[in-house]
Amino acid sequence: VKQAAEWRSQGVKARLIHALIKGMDEFIEADTEEARQDKVAYPAPLNIIEGPLMEGMNVIGDLFGSGKMFLPQVIKSARVMKKAVAYLLPYMEEEKARKLLEDPTMAEQKTGCVLLATVKGDVHDIGKNIVGVVLGCNNYRVIDMGVMQPCDKILAKAQEVGADVLGLSGLITPSLDEMVFVAKEMQRLNMKIPLLIGGATTSRMHTAVKIEPCYSNAPIVHVLDASRAVTVVSSLLDMELREDFAADTRELYAEMRDEHYASLE
Repeated sequence: VKQAAEWRSQGVKARLIHALIKGMDEFIEADTEEARQDKVAYPAPLNIIEGPLMEGMNVIGDLFGSGKMFLPQVIKSARVMKKAVAYLLPYMEEEKARKLLEDPTMAEQKTGCVLLATVKGDVHDIGKNIVGVVLGCNNYRVIDMGVMQPCDKILAKAQEVGADVLGLSGLITPSLDEMVFVAKEMQRLNMKIPLLIGGATTSRMHTAVKIEPCYSNAPIVHVLDASRAVTVVSSLLDMELREDFAADTRELYAEMRDEHYASLE
């Protein structure tokens, strides 16, 4: 009990991170509200997501990656994250509406369309949902297909809506093979849109070794967490940055592949 009381006496940022790592949702809404009231530290609700909540999720990602945390705990933590984000959503909508009133031209600014989907056989979507929220707050048009989406449906939708970027998400190991399949299909159909790969079991190494060689028409980028999604998408859609960004990523992945195959010899 003493230990339990102790973490409650820490600052709000530390409490949010602690609750995420431990998967405790009892105080998450109250703590999120306390952070929201602190306009100096967090001028906008999105700053809470991109700040302490993302920091907590990154710690979880590291623990999971190094085998110090297991899938049931990750799912528990993700639920806490989902609750915090759901609490902030109405305030984010409010802020978006306010900005639109201040600057009506915002509605006409076309920033690009991002299609997101969790691949076939996988029901995990919390990371994907957060990516959607963060991109939406940065004025991208986000279409989220949800979970358990077969490849043909995803690619048909991408063509139907004219997606500029496709993001695939998955948490379980079989999803890795499904992502390879989607990349091969994109190549077969001669699609030309960048492909983003994300989710707990995905990695830059797997993307470089298994997925990237299957699709050469456009960049494939592994996105470590939601906070990096905006940088990646904006780099891919900015005509001046795109070529350099794509070339740098390709070069890095080629080096990683060489390292991987050298380590097998």
